[in-house]
Amino acid sequence: MSAVEISCVVTAGLDAQALRRSVESVVAQTMRATEAVVVLGLTVAGPAGIGPVDGGPGSGARAGAVGFADAESAAEDVRAVADELAALDPARVRVVTSGAEAPTTAALRNHGLDQARGRYVTVLGEGERLQQDACRNLWEAAERSGAELVAGRWTRRAGRRAKEQPPVRIVESELYARSRTVDDLADAPELVVADALVTGFCVSTALLDRAGLRYAEDLDRAEILFGAELAAAARRISLVPNLVVSGRAAPDPADALEGQLAAHVRVAELPLLRNDAALRAARDRAFLADQLVPLARQFPKLDADGRARAAALVAALPAARTDPELRAGLPPLERVCLQLLADGDADGVLAAGYALGRPDAVASALAERDGRVYWRAALPDDPGERAELDVTELGHQYRPLAGTPLMNRLTHCGQEGEKLVLEGRLPAPLRLLAPDAPLTATLEFLVRGSDGRRRFRAPVDEVWREGDAVRWRASVEIGALLRVGGARDRVCDPHFALHTPVGTTSGPLFLERDRVEAAGSYRARPRRGRLFGDTWKPYVTVKHHLALQLEARRRPGRIAAAAVHYLTHFRPARKLRRLAKGARRRFGRLSARPFKTRVYNRLLIRLPVRKGSVVFESHMGKCYGDSPRAMYEELRAQGRRKVRCTWSYASSADGFPADARLVRRLSWRYLWTLARAQFWVDNQGFPLDLKKPPRTTYLQTWHGSAYKRMGFAESRIKAQNASERDKLSTALARFDHFLVRSEHDVTTLARDYRQPAESLVRCGYPRNDRLVRARATDETQGRFPRPALATALGIPDHRKVALYAPTFRGMPKKGRTIQLPLDVRQFAERFGDEYVLLVRAHYLESAVLPVCPPGTVIDVSGHHDVSELLCLADVLITDYSSIMFDYALLDRPMVFFAPDLDAYVAARGSYFDLRAEAPGPVVGTQDELLRAMDELKQSDTAHRADRARFAQKFGGYESGQAARTAVDVLFAGRTRR
Repeated sequence: MSAVEISCVVTAGLDAQALRRSVESVVAQTMRATEAVVVLGLTVAGPAGIGPVDGGPGSGARAGAVGFADAESAAEDVRAVADELAALDPARVRVVTSGAEAPTTAALRNHGLDQARGRYVTVLGEGERLQQDACRNLWEAAERSGAELVAGRWTRRAGRRAKEQPPVRIVESELYARSRTVDDLADAPELVVADALVTGFCVSTALLDRAGLRYAEDLDRAEILFGAELAAAARRISLVPNLVVSGRAAPDPADALEGQLAAHVRVAELPLLRNDAALRAARDRAFLADQLVPLARQFPKLDADGRARAAALVAALPAARTDPELRAGLPPLERVCLQLLADGDADGVLAAGYALGRPDAVASALAERDGRVYWRAALPDDPGERAELDVTELGHQYRPLAGTPLMNRLTHCGQEGEKLVLEGRLPAPLRLLAPDAPLTATLEFLVRGSDGRRRFRAPVDEVWREGDAVRWRASVEIGALLRVGGARDRVCDPHFALHTPVGTTSGPLFLERDRVEAAGSYRARPRRGRLFGDTWKPYVTVKHHLALQLEARRRPGRIAAAAVHYLTHFRPARKLRRLAKGARRRFGRLSARPFKTRVYNRLLIRLPVRKGSVVFESHMGKCYGDSPRAMYEELRAQGRRKVRCTWSYASSADGFPADARLVRRLSWRYLWTLARAQFWVDNQGFPLDLKKPPRTTYLQTWHGSAYKRMGFAESRIKAQNASERDKLSTALARFDHFLVRSEHDVTTLARDYRQPAESLVRCGYPRNDRLVRARATDETQGRFPRPALATALGIPDHRKVALYAPTFRGMPKKGRTIQLPLDVRQFAERFGDEYVLLVRAHYLESAVLPVCPPGTVIDVSGHHDVSELLCLADVLITDYSSIMFDYALLDRPMVFFAPDLDAYVAARGSYFDLRAEAPGPVVGTQDELLRAMDELKQSDTAHRADRARFAQKFGGYESGQAARTAVDVLFAGRTRR
């Protein structure tokens, strides 16, 4: 290994500590054959922005805020830090100075590249840090593969307190998911598409010399172009999954806009992209989604000049860079933003950008044409551009006025004496507001922190219509109206409530940040005296809404505030706070799960068992349903005496029986009840780290037959270490009885969960007794009248019911919001007159449904018992969920919509071929699903024999008596076979 293998070029901006962090990360490398080349400029200019102050994304804003004298002081600090670091390790840190009079960051980097002595070079921006093994990982990958360019993962700061994250597009593309070598850029287009090479790479000096590559000194964001040129010039590229660089500053879309646009245009002109239309289009699409859409989100933060400048810059882009065809597949509001940006409509982008952060809000006067809804009434003649303003998918045409938030933009916010004068404008879209509807309004000042319980109301002086908008004016004597307590009630949020014959809509007041100064300040009269505050000061919240804060500006209030601050911050008070914090932390440990588990396993488990006590739990306490519910109701029907039943719930007791004993899962009372229970009954597993008392009987009903590999046959479990597998084995060994519904369960679930033969109870699932009875009723009496649930959900008798119940993908995360594979809006538009679609997400996930025509789509994810939904459904749409085994007992049609079936089977494994065994059509696309629904009557007849075979194979032990059998087994030890 030569003296220097990798040279790390570090350019100095105006932040001495950022420079220190970057250089120290180079010195700390485990590969000693590295050097830090610190590049300084001769001079640093001040407010004009000349000099090395464009150190990276977001640095322009910092430079603009630095005065000339401060810039000179910062430059001296940077020089001192650089000299200090070089003196500490002269062999590995070199300080070089660029000869340019006013060097840009690109010029400094080029000088660093010229001075580098290593065979490979990497470049760090201001504040960026190399991971400790980064250089070693990059160098070894280059030597092993013979690559001229090696790249790895990098993260950037999303905010002052936010966790660093890599760019979403790079993560989703799995560019760095594994080590690999790329000889053709077509195998890793994200390197150019997603600007993946702005940092986190090393390149051989031979490649730089051969291709003559340097940073473009006329570009502010030259690293974007340089990265694309590197990818195009390298004959072989190696990608590694290791994290290489952290601490990169996230670019401000507005501050860095001009440089970003210029770099994007230059990249598009490279021969690589000119000759590859698909790659060029992919990069253009990524630029629209990753740069211009975030810019639109920033519009509410910008002042009027900033908005006009940004819109003009985007409008000046070549038309090919913003072509409407590039926006296909984007959400409607994002398409609207991009079209308005391309038109240079700054005010329009402001409203659309506001709506991006509040998808339910109506921010423009919508127009309806030929059954479609558009963002505005003035539509372009070009059909392509008009389609970009189509927002029918948002479903505003189906929303009632009551509860629909409208963007209420303040057009005037000023002071007249002690009165706050407000004038505003809000859209009157579609049929939400009838043209002749009488209008009245009030201003409501909500005290923050009171959940809307404390509010002050004031009348609105005038409300009138003006074209497709509603205008209003109000003047409020703030001091006389806002008589808050003063101690805690320090912020009020004004809302505008519009009253019409069909309902009331209320929302906050949008105000541009640069216009709040005109609002002035107002004398306050808190009920508890002016020592708590004497002035109401309007300000703009982070969500761009007007608010008023109670401040102490006069001498008595300032003295009182200073006294309170002193009393709470002088040394004894600080010590008391630390002691109180420590006490809370120690007390919190008493409620922490590890402590509770130790107490349970060492002490509570020794308590005597309470005869006849049963603890029921379903899906880890998330619902009152499934087989535990069926057993509980069977117990009550039998009227067994001396049986004490308790249910556990995870977070909310809603939906659980009012007369049942309830305990919150993982609470002390829960642990006490488990330790003393004679019987445990659940369908998934009580907490794995809790031991079962030796005199307790545990009946595991389980929650479904298996299609995917489970237990010790699952690849995730196989990959665990021995101790983790032993923990699972110990938890599974707690089961005394394990219910199965067919021999398929015996050879899959029971085998792979290592359940002994004597523990198996061949009776079926108690929850399915309802389905067996429902089928018998269908055959003797027909489907009507429907169950009471249909009336509760508002489903009319003339419409059939389709239940969509997919399972989770990957590893489920509690409360994770998912995107459903099925486009429920399209389904509702196609079949809304014939079907009501019930949507039930997996119990560990949640799904946000789009707004659809009233009564066509109903979210039933919160319904406790899925068997009630199955009895109601005329057809089931699922994927590879175990719900298919239950629904087969009803002998009703099923459609299997599994667009990712092959990928799922490859990742998770399966016990059988779904396409061969499925008792209904298996489809992979939305169009195929819609065709299958059109042909449901024919396929129902064709698959009748398949359903009978499927139900027998996977539910052979389902007789309708499972609940009684399970109760007998639990209490008497008898098994009905």
